Amino acid sequence: MDAVVKTQDELALALMAELSAHEEAVSLPRLSKRLGVRQSTLLRCIAFLGEQALGQHQGAGWVSMLEDGERSLVSLTEEGRRVCKMMM
Repeated sequence: MDAVVKTQDELALALMAELSAHEEAVSLPRLSKRLGVRQSTLLRCIAFLGEQALGQHQGAGWVSMLEDGERSLVSLTEEGRRVCKMMM
């Protein structure tokens, strides 16, 4: 994504689009660079779209993050892929 992402909603859509272009999980640093945002900002978005609850709020369940050694990898869940197909 070449343009700077300005809002959390724009970032969420850009993240979903970027992940939908990959069959395999993508590293957090690569996503951060591709989307032009800091990793901390990206992590907040992943938390919102992810499978885990944040306090009393359940995440959307569209994005999954796993640790592979020292690497953090992000991918769409099956539900996230379904949502992306509906949006396109």
